[in-house]
Amino acid sequence: MTYLGLYALQHRGEESSGIAVTNTKTIKSSRAMGLACDTIDEKVIKSLKGEIAVGHVRYSTTGSSNPRNMQPFVVHHRQGDIAICHNGNLTNTYDLRKTMEDNGSIFQTTMDSEIIAHLITCSKAPDHKKRVIDALMRLEGAFSLVLLVDGLMIGARDTYGFRPLCLGKLDGAYVLASETCALDLVQAKYVRDIEPGEVVFINKNKFESVKPFPATRKASCIFELIYFARPDSNIFGTNVYETRKRLGVNLAKECKTRCDLVMPVPDSGLYAAVGYAKESGTPFEMGLIRNHYVGRTFIQPTQASRDFRVRVKLNPIRETLKDKKIMIIEDSIVRGTTSKARVKTLREAGAKEVHMCVSCPPIVSPCFYGIDFPTKKELIAHNQSNEWIRNYIGLDSLHYLSLEGMLNAMEIPRDDLCTACFTGKYPTKLPAKISKTMLECCGYK
Repeated sequence: MTYLGLYALQHRGEESSGIAVTNTKTIKSSRAMGLACDTIDEKVIKSLKGEIAVGHVRYSTTGSSNPRNMQPFVVHHRQGDIAICHNGNLTNTYDLRKTMEDNGSIFQTTMDSEIIAHLITCSKAPDHKKRVIDALMRLEGAFSLVLLVDGLMIGARDTYGFRPLCLGKLDGAYVLASETCALDLVQAKYVRDIEPGEVVFINKNKFESVKPFPATRKASCIFELIYFARPDSNIFGTNVYETRKRLGVNLAKECKTRCDLVMPVPDSGLYAAVGYAKESGTPFEMGLIRNHYVGRTFIQPTQASRDFRVRVKLNPIRETLKDKKIMIIEDSIVRGTTSKARVKTLREAGAKEVHMCVSCPPIVSPCFYGIDFPTKKELIAHNQSNEWIRNYIGLDSLHYLSLEGMLNAMEIPRDDLCTACFTGKYPTKLPAKISKTMLECCGYK
């Protein structure tokens, strides 16, 4: 069941995958670099005997692309084994890790998730539940967590609710997952979202919920809705597919460029293109066909692998594009390299004019909460004008959705969303040093 859940959530990370299981206090795990379908086979599944299991697919945002950083992160301790699955980024990693290392702690990995294990095992609280809460109270930044501790499955979200986490039920058993599409695949019934600031303890059929943290504003990641989550999921109480269509509708209202056809960049630009075509009355065409045996370009760990996958991922339909003025719908432009390669492909296929609409504003600031654009130098819009970007990509015109147009497409109150990557206004106070991998951001020394 956990393997199937990971299969549904593979879009959230292609770097590594793993499962940890337990019967009592002992945890056994299998982790490997690569896709779940390639690394978890029947032999692995048969070797993982247990009543409770957690699984994880990863792409690195903090911590390098390294086998040591695979999750679930498992530690064996006299108080009992612990397995940790973490989605998000901690912003006080530098201070916590420095304090622990000064006190003699030894770290096996470079990822912030290991800090959580150290905090749990070092806690002086009298029982496992209180030790977990004690540890979580010291974290800052973004975390949606699923843990195995002493026969308990534990789910937790930070008070801002940056990353999604939902609760389901199947044959009387509870299920936790990042997105509802995982519940759908295993035929679990969606119960509700784990609320921001909530910690749940699940022991067989017993379910306990506590909210131990001081209240803060909500700051759900808007980029989850624009790009990251699967379109058939519901996250933050809203449907991803319908949200992306509304983004496309608002794009068509703002952009007055008229073309012969509108086409998406599969697959992430597809749903905004549906909304754009409907609102503008422009014929919708699939001018690019995706090779579905190639993974998502954005979450590849190196630029070399990104460039290769751009070339093999999409192929143009020349008969559809020849001598046409085409409007491409993209969900976002981060580095600009993939968009440039796609536009070149379309022109070589015979397109007369190539225009682009982007279903979010320019990304101008790094993310410290779990999306992989952590340095300003990686963001093409940080210090370049719209005209410069248009010319660099090779477009006849370029239109970004306005901040207001993006927020109006959301069913979530705008004050409950994190838009820091578009505005530079972060919902949390950022420490002077965030982590070694982020020191270049904003000129931190």
